[in-house]
Amino acid sequence: MNAAVGEMLTVTELARELGITPRAIRFYETKGLLNPGRAGTTRVYTHRERGRLQLILRGKRLGFSLTDIGEYLDLYDADPTQRDQILLLLDKVSNRIAALEARKMDLDAVLKELTSVRKQALIALDEEPVRVAARA
Repeated sequence: MNAAVGEMLTVTELARELGITPRAIRFYETKGLLNPGRAGTTRVYTHRERGRLQLILRGKRLGFSLTDIGEYLDLYDADPTQRDQILLLLDKVSNRIAALEARKMDLDAVLKELTSVRKQALIALDEEPVRVAARA
């Protein structure tokens, strides 16, 4: 089923469409990030909630916390110009890039050191038979 404007989806349909579990959707509801409508006792999701869920999933994939994502979504509703939302996004993305760049530098340093240790270990293994023969 395709979520066209005005179309309502059940939690199962929405989960299937976005490749997640209904339990994940309910989790985001408990965190206040989604607020589905009701058709009797059934939760129904509009294109708006589908869009919010897509933003949540993208934010998680990019490493943002649920708090960060919630702040972003709150601004979406509060500011029709989306200027505040864009400024917040710019700040959060810039901070995330800086953190990842720092992490990348740390990983590069660790990889360099591990490569050196591996090289030393391989050299030691190549020299081992010579040392054993010299002792005999």
